[in-house]
Amino acid sequence: MRFIIGTATSSPDLFIPIAQAAEEAGFDTIKVPDSICYPEVSDSVYPYNSTGSREFLDGKPFLDPFCAMTAMGTVTRTIRFVTSVLKLPMRHPVLVAKQVSSVIALIGNRIDLGVGSSPWPDDYEVLGISMEARGRRMNESIDIVKGLTAGGYFEYHGELFDFPSIKIDPVPSRPVPILIGGHAEASLRRAARIGDGWIAATSARENLADLLGRLTELREEAGRSHLPFAVHIGVRDDEPVDELRRLEALGVTHVAVNFTDQYANDSDVRSLSQRTDAMQRYSQSVISQFAQSHA
Repeated sequence: MRFIIGTATSSPDLFIPIAQAAEEAGFDTIKVPDSICYPEVSDSVYPYNSTGSREFLDGKPFLDPFCAMTAMGTVTRTIRFVTSVLKLPMRHPVLVAKQVSSVIALIGNRIDLGVGSSPWPDDYEVLGISMEARGRRMNESIDIVKGLTAGGYFEYHGELFDFPSIKIDPVPSRPVPILIGGHAEASLRRAARIGDGWIAATSARENLADLLGRLTELREEAGRSHLPFAVHIGVRDDEPVDELRRLEALGVTHVAVNFTDQYANDSDVRSLSQRTDAMQRYSQSVISQFAQSHA
């Protein structure tokens, strides 16, 4: 089991010290969110909470994930970063390939590219992109990011993207892991067919065993069940260690720890010392136990 800590809703001036403290505390990965804009008026629904409301995001700072990873990566040495999740269909995949490669050139091969599709029509409308084509855009974009970051010349002739043989430089020295977010059947199939892992929303806990069972079936159908496959899910910091071991037995490889008081009020008012103290306590009470049991 590996442990992730998030940066969502954090004040931008805390990103660097949080990254340094997380690395020191023994966390494996920092989760970096993606939010493009917030509409003043919208009737769209958020699918990953009980109310459908996204008002909890209003006024919260969200840095561009590539900028955030670069800033934190240059002051750390070992901790990894995962976008959870990058709204890939919102962006041109050639630019994404260039951004990923540029960040890796600066901080090393420490990025897992978690990708997903925005649940909100507003994002597509403001960028002039068809929401109906988001699945096809996702598939073609993943192919293009993989092709360009592999090095050498690469051309693509798809339904939505078409370009002649090009290359980018620099490129990563090894393949960038791509993790797929989403609970829909199409997302599970995509993760099984071309993904290196799957990122679940916290709401997936209710039927996690069924979702992971379906992923196993789909990976076997795709002939990829023998390959390494990461599974990320969110947990609270007060969950018993036995529950974490149960998740591990189900196939969960990474847990993103949400501290229990983080969303009680505006999390930006929590001081850096409160955050670092919470990380150290969790490290001593939970992370160290798992490290010892797997030694």
